[in-house]
Amino acid sequence: MELIVAVYDDWGIGADGTQPIALSADRKFFRETTRGAMVIVGRKTLADFPGGRPLPNRVNVVLTRQDITIDDVVICHSPEEAVELAKTAQRAMVIGGGSIYEQMLPYCDTAYVTKVHARPESDTFFPNLDADPRWEMSQVLQSGEENGVVYEMCLYKRI
Repeated sequence: MELIVAVYDDWGIGADGTQPIALSADRKFFRETTRGAMVIVGRKTLADFPGGRPLPNRVNVVLTRQDITIDDVVICHSPEEAVELAKTAQRAMVIGGGSIYEQMLPYCDTAYVTKVHARPESDTFFPNLDADPRWEMSQVLQSGEENGVVYEMCLYKRI
């Protein structure tokens, strides 16, 4: 299983349920990388999507403890249930938010990490893969600058 995340220099990923700095290059990279995949997302993160709607051209799986129904979404109530469902997909990607990353990271072996070289106020953080001996950055896929903000899209692999 894979994951995709954008992090700031302190490995923050957001504040108040949204990204303080969002780059169009990262949004494009996200769309291209997740297109056609099963995406595993939390209920609150889904609500932050445009119109609070599932992402098009993907199988949307919401991991939640709540007993809810959402149109065009498969609901899973545990990480183990999501992992079993992911086995039925050609490609499954964890896309956030913070608690979903935390629950699903142990099941992932590949991480696409956009490093946004800025340090806005964050209240949610992703584990620092650079400091984790179980992970290594295998390559920088793309880098650039947008509106004065430098970024790199990096591929991490579990060792």
